[in-house]
Amino acid sequence: MSFNRPTSMGILACPGGKSFAGEITSHLKSIYHRSFEKKIGALAGHYNLTREEITRQLNFDQDLHSNDFESGGSVYAYRAPRFLVPSNFTRFANGEFKTEIGISIRGMDLFIIQDVANSYPVKFHNSDDKHSLSINDHIICLMTAVDAAVQAGAESVTVVIPSYPYARQHKKKGREGLTAARFGQMLENMGVNRILTLDIHSKEIENTFIRLNLENLHGSYQILRRLHDLIDLKDPDLVVVSPDTGAVDRNKFYASCVQRPLAMLYKERDYSKLSSSAGESNITSTKLLGDVSGKNVFLADDLLGTGGTLIKAFKLLKEMGAKKIVAGISLPLFTGEAIKYFDEAYEQGLFYKIIGTNAVYHDGALLDRPWYTTANVSNLFARAMSRLHHNRSLSSLLDNSGVIQKLLNS
Repeated sequence: MSFNRPTSMGILACPGGKSFAGEITSHLKSIYHRSFEKKIGALAGHYNLTREEITRQLNFDQDLHSNDFESGGSVYAYRAPRFLVPSNFTRFANGEFKTEIGISIRGMDLFIIQDVANSYPVKFHNSDDKHSLSINDHIICLMTAVDAAVQAGAESVTVVIPSYPYARQHKKKGREGLTAARFGQMLENMGVNRILTLDIHSKEIENTFIRLNLENLHGSYQILRRLHDLIDLKDPDLVVVSPDTGAVDRNKFYASCVQRPLAMLYKERDYSKLSSSAGESNITSTKLLGDVSGKNVFLADDLLGTGGTLIKAFKLLKEMGAKKIVAGISLPLFTGEAIKYFDEAYEQGLFYKIIGTNAVYHDGALLDRPWYTTANVSNLFARAMSRLHHNRSLSSLLDNSGVIQKLLNS
C-alpha cells in the first residue's frame, strides 16, 4: 500500500452517483498529491537529497511492488493515482439493470458511490437516452454493482451512500416494517463490509447489523462555514432553534458549538394525513419553547422533502418576531414542487437563506436560487475514504467539534 499511489483503492460510480464521485475523486487526487509533496520535502531535508532523486526512488519502489507496472511517464515526476474503475451500467427495456466492471478488481478496496436521491435524468451504457430513476431504481442499480464487485473478488466493498434510503422507517408504531434496517441488512448479506453515509436520520439503525460497519459522517462543520459567511456567529442576538423534538440533539450540538441559546418548536401532527407537497402538511399545531423576538435564527435538520414543515416553522418564527432566518439541511431532497413553495416563502420574506450540502445532486433549478447556498461535503467523504483505505482512525471526522472551535476562534 502506497501513500502516493494507492493502487489497491478503487471507486465505482453508479449512474446516480457519478457527479458526487467525480468531486470525491478530485479531492482524493489533491489529498495524495499534497501528501506526496509533504513526504518529499521531509525526506529531502532528512537525507540531503534532491526532490527529483527521492521522487525517482519512490516511483521505482512503487513500480517494483506493483502488479500493473506502466513504463509511461517521467520517473522524476509525481504520478497521479487513478481511482475510478471503468464500468458499464445497462438499463434494459423492462427496467432491469446490469453492471459490468471493466478491469480486474481482485484484492481491491472498492468504494461504490450511489446517490439514491438523485431525481435528475441519468445516462446508461449503449444509449443516448436519459432516464429519471426512483429511489428504488437507484437501490437496485446499486445492488447489481455490489454483486458484480463481490463476484469479481474485491477485497472489501464499501457503499458510499450520502442519503441513506428509508431512514425514516426506523421504528414501529404498529403493523409496519423496519425498512431502514432491512436495507442495510440486504447489503450486508450481499457482502458489503461498510456503509459510509451523512447525518443518518436515526443512529439506532447501525445497531441492527452483525458484521457491517456504518460510518455516519456529519456536515456540521461545512454548514457552519457557510453560515459564518452569512451571519456573525458571535452575535449575541443569534439563537439556535430545533424545528421539532426529533432534531433537538442535532441543534443542541450547534448551539453548544456557537455558545448560543437553544429554542424548540413543538408540533402536533395528524398522522392519518399523508403530506405530498409543502401546501399539504399534516401538522395541526405548533408551539415555540424559547424566545426569538428581535433575534437572528439558525435551525438545522437532517433532510428536507416537500418542505411544508420547514415553511410553517419559518412563518411561526417570523410571527414571533425573528429577524433573519437561516436553515441548514444535510440532505436537501426538494421533492415535488418544493422549490416553487420556497420561492413563494422567500418572496414573502419568511426566511433569508437555506444552506444545503451537495450530498444530493441538484442543477441550476435549485443552485441558482437567490435563497439557496451550498456546503460542499465531498472533501469530507474523500478524507474518510482515504483513512479507511489506510486503516486510519475516523474519530476526528466523526466528531468535528474541534475543527468547529478553530473556525469560531478564527
